[in-house]
Amino acid sequence: MKRLLIPALLLFSVAGSNLALAEAKNDDSKSIVGQVETIKVYDLDMDYLARIDTGAATTSIHAKDIKVIGEESDSDNMRDHLGHTVQFTSINEKGEEATFKGKIVKVSKIRNAQGVERRYAVKMDLGWNGEHKTVAVNLRDRSKLEYKLLIGRNWLEGDYLVDVEKLDEDD
Repeated sequence: MKRLLIPALLLFSVAGSNLALAEAKNDDSKSIVGQVETIKVYDLDMDYLARIDTGAATTSIHAKDIKVIGEESDSDNMRDHLGHTVQFTSINEKGEEATFKGKIVKVSKIRNAQGVERRYAVKMDLGWNGEHKTVAVNLRDRSKLEYKLLIGRNWLEGDYLVDVEKLDEDD
């Protein structure tokens, strides 16, 4: 009896997830974004040409001159800085720059082609088509990368679907 029950539950589970996926595709309340979009970073009052990356868990912005403010500790452990204020300068692809101060809400361990690194994250208000969404954004020197803002799943989830064939209106 147990042998029959387990495959039946697995079949129901798979069928249920396919149904949920089909419902998400038909959900008119979600906006459709393309692989590249112009995203407004309201905290910096700047637009960025952003790469939409469903493989990235967290959104990432170009940050240079990253400094923890008012930190007396000489600790090299970045996690010790959680809750402190961080200041950084960001530059978009047009060369416009702005400085931001915010509370460190997370320290992430990121695995990428260069290896493993730790990054601070701050809450930032990002928008597309006049909509606002506040998410954790990690800070990274993206000066050598084409896109100074990478949009991850934390911004997409619940509100956006990605259409890889959709082009940015500015193209």
